[in-house]
Amino acid sequence: MYTVSSVAAILALAPAILAAPAPQAAVTSAPASYVPAPVPAPSDVAVTNVTSHGPYTGPAPTTTGALTTTFLAASIPALPPNPTATTYPSDGMLHDPEPAPYTPAGGLGTNGTEPIYNAKSDFDFESLAVALYQEWIELDLFHWGLATFSVEDFEAAGLTATDRSLIEFMADQEVGHATLLTNILGAAAPVQCTYNYPVNSVREFVDFNQKLTRFGESGVYGFLNHLDSREAGQLLLQSISTEARQQMIFRQFDGLFPMPVWFEVGIPQSWAWTLLAPYISSCPANQTRLAWQNFPALYVENNPNPARINANRTGFGETVGNSSSAPLNEAVVPLADTCLNNTVVGEDCSPAISQNRSEPLSFPGRQVFFSWEEPGKLVGPNNSYVTTTMAGAPVYVAWVSQLNLTYTDLTLTGPNAGYTFQPNSSTFANDPAVNGTMFVALTSQNITLTPFNLSMINPFVVAGPALYQAG
Repeated sequence: MYTVSSVAAILALAPAILAAPAPQAAVTSAPASYVPAPVPAPSDVAVTNVTSHGPYTGPAPTTTGALTTTFLAASIPALPPNPTATTYPSDGMLHDPEPAPYTPAGGLGTNGTEPIYNAKSDFDFESLAVALYQEWIELDLFHWGLATFSVEDFEAAGLTATDRSLIEFMADQEVGHATLLTNILGAAAPVQCTYNYPVNSVREFVDFNQKLTRFGESGVYGFLNHLDSREAGQLLLQSISTEARQQMIFRQFDGLFPMPVWFEVGIPQSWAWTLLAPYISSCPANQTRLAWQNFPALYVENNPNPARINANRTGFGETVGNSSSAPLNEAVVPLADTCLNNTVVGEDCSPAISQNRSEPLSFPGRQVFFSWEEPGKLVGPNNSYVTTTMAGAPVYVAWVSQLNLTYTDLTLTGPNAGYTFQPNSSTFANDPAVNGTMFVALTSQNITLTPFNLSMINPFVVAGPALYQAG
């Protein structure tokens, strides 16, 4: 008998063994018929082929709102830095004894304690649970698209059998991700639900995927380094790194530049849940509920349409459906303005490793129009969650991208409607902060925050977030 760990240990020694002097080294090959015994693997989580898709039409829920308990305060207070945060000299020298050879002092989870991969706090469980809801919808969405659209539909959108096979493999990856998080969370882990997608074509399916994986990926980045369970965080990191590759691939399928930013953005859990929940139709009656907030929906009325040669000509409502992360609408684009299969250099948006457009999707100073909902709407599984806000009147638009949080003034044009202008901010020189598939929200205040404490914006969010297709 042997274990995976022992095999890895033997393989780790291989370079040293092969490097030893061996003037007459003999290599013995295994017989052609030899097949290594399979290493036992954990079972995958149970997955069902969900046949029901569409909006929720069932009875009114008996339980509504987020999971909650006693509040200790209305919000988390802003505190000064930890007194020891700047005491390390950072001069390239060692300042403490090494606990072992080649092992600098410090770090978390480095003292030899056996790792236990579980949730260690309410924060851990709720964060991992919303990530699992995300894995479930991706698993279903990838399968749904492959089953819904014909080979001819995919080929008309420039996607081949190999591309469809890649999407199927992504769905298989989601089985692994759902299994991982289910095992970490245990018996109370959320299970697969039924879903509703605003998609009518392959191009819209692809664009919806690149948007859904964007907020799924960013939602994990926002909490990953706050987890009490460093062990679970390590496994989730190795999962979300795969999802980052999925998001880039769907951008390539969408004819977009694959990675137009220098840094990927993180968002709070309540932002991710606000974007995800409207696409979940129903869940089993005993489904684990979440504690995260659902904000009122925010709509970008003239969100740049990547199906156009010149997205600056995008009109109002050029998305499918009315949601904060709705996919592009290719049906409204005149044939003369469509970029798919265009033969002019810089105007094509067919699937490719990379596309570089002559006309950017957006630009600093672009006028961006918004509308938004009032709080109190029933959303999410079985219409059992309620949108809420603790903020005052909307005053600012928060632009969240890369490492940046930038505010612009909101000009009201009527009830729940207004506009702003796209800011001209940069993360570093030559790296415009507003780029890629990014996030916007309406706020009542313009407090200064950074990627590690961005969740402190939540008490001031009036509506949103929404996805903005900046590039």
